Amino acid sequence: MSQSAPTPAQPPVEPAEPAEPQAQPQSQLQPVDGNPYAQQPADGTPPAPQPGAVPPPPAPGVPYGAVPAPAPVRNNVGLGLVAAFVAAVAAAGVYGAIIGLTKHEIGWAAVGVGFLVGLAAGRLGGRNPVLPVASAVLSLGSVYIGQLVGEGIIGAKETPLSFSELFFQHFDVLQEAWKADADPLTFLFFAIAAYVAFTGARKAAL
Repeated sequence: MSQSAPTPAQPPVEPAEPAEPQAQPQSQLQPVDGNPYAQQPADGTPPAPQPGAVPPPPAPGVPYGAVPAPAPVRNNVGLGLVAAFVAAVAAAGVYGAIIGLTKHEIGWAAVGVGFLVGLAAGRLGGRNPVLPVASAVLSLGSVYIGQLVGEGIIGAKETPLSFSELFFQHFDVLQEAWKADADPLTFLFFAIAAYVAFTGARKAAL
């Protein structure tokens, strides 16, 4: 019986160790202003904000947002005076027509005269301090002329003369009639109109 030669023993194969994963390049953190706890990347990239972190306050003198430019202040005294004068003439005609139709002086009509004069002066003239005073003076004249217009309308109904003849040719007659009919309530309406015009011009300019 033949025997074969023994096969030489193979050296044991050691298992290969797994390759270590290549470390990802990380940016080196450097302390900020000497504080080792506050670090930032070496490449200058600002660190991401931490959740819940409070944003730093703005530098002194730097507002949080853009401040809108203030609206330009209107200050055109000439335009305001012209507007107040036109409003006073128109209001006098309306006020006189009301008196002529009703044969009574009505308080709210005097308030309306002052309101229109002050509104026109303030809206178009602006905040010039002359305009409230001028509005009060013009409202006084408007109420006076309106009452004379009312006297003329009433006189034209009671006399053969027309309104234009009474107002332009016999203006002194209208003034005498106004003096005869004037009472304390008449002067109260003057004061009301002047006050409303003064305050209305100041409020309308805001």
